Amino acid sequence: MKRKRKLKKIDLQKFVSKTAKRGSIPGTIEYIGQPRDEKVKIEVLEFDESITNESVVNSVNELKPYMEHPGIKWFQVTGVHNSDILNEIGNLFKIISLDLEDIANTTQRPRIEEREDYIFMVFKVIQLEPETREVNIEQVSMILGSDYVITFHETTPKVFETLQTRILTGLGRVRKMKSDYLVFAITDIIIDQYFTLIESIGEMIEETEEELIAAPGQSSQEAIYKLKRRLGYVKKSIWPAREVLNQLQHSDHELINEDTKIYFRNIYDHTIQIIETLESLRDLTSGMMDLYLSTVSYKMNEIMKVLTIFSTIFIPLTFFAGVYGMNFKYLPELEWRSGYFIFWGIMITITIIMLFYFRRKKWL
Repeated sequence: MKRKRKLKKIDLQKFVSKTAKRGSIPGTIEYIGQPRDEKVKIEVLEFDESITNESVVNSVNELKPYMEHPGIKWFQVTGVHNSDILNEIGNLFKIISLDLEDIANTTQRPRIEEREDYIFMVFKVIQLEPETREVNIEQVSMILGSDYVITFHETTPKVFETLQTRILTGLGRVRKMKSDYLVFAITDIIIDQYFTLIESIGEMIEETEEELIAAPGQSSQEAIYKLKRRLGYVKKSIWPAREVLNQLQHSDHELINEDTKIYFRNIYDHTIQIIETLESLRDLTSGMMDLYLSTVSYKMNEIMKVLTIFSTIFIPLTFFAGVYGMNFKYLPELEWRSGYFIFWGIMITITIIMLFYFRRKKWL
């Protein structure tokens, strides 16, 4: 009975976008993503040039007083699997149901929608797991308002801890700017993660190349396929993100100030740089697959050459052994006193001649 080889399943959710069930009314909030049952967490970070305040609320209703506070408010919602809470947030901040539907769908591509009172954006945070080196993709949705920013995360957003520290300690210019600059700071961190990811992929490409040259094997082929998949994840996220940033830097919406557009232009240039690097790495990965196939083919040819040489040497020897192994009664050479030694002499001579000929033809 043959044993079936266990193959690792590809997480198609990273490639294929999903929609709500057939027959659903447009704007129906339905969570689409990895199964989660954690309690939704809502954090509030208020700040201006002089003060900061950090707190956690237990319900959406507790956010109402914060709306009347001066300064900039950053509301971080961790968990988008609870449609009731999303509905409450939508009612409080006047977010239309179509945008809430996209927030709950974690397979959305990066996109931007400019509404009358706010701007809705979707980005993808991509990180490599340090141990398994597998790609971890999470969706970050943002709502930019006049004096607030709401970010929706699938899990605890550790990637933004440095930004929170900068705000609390007064480093940088975030506390001196408006809410659109906070969106820039958040987006800049997301784009920087792509640089880190590409650097890690570049290191893995170098390691795989060394392995291919030294001792190519099945593991090398699997490593190449994993690299191509990771590059596919980045491409799927960075190309639409470039369109989002391009629209932000050219937006005429009143929430995007002219002083902030130059910053969006800067990270837009970063995305162009990432895309150029991405294409170079994709070419290298394709070349590595060609190198792997060529190396395997070369090794196979070398093996076949050695086997062919051995077969060629034994063809005449087998012929002679077959002739004198026949059971005829009268074979003249069988009566020779030195026939056995003459037979071995002929065999050895033929072998030496053939080896010399192969050596001269540089087949050995």
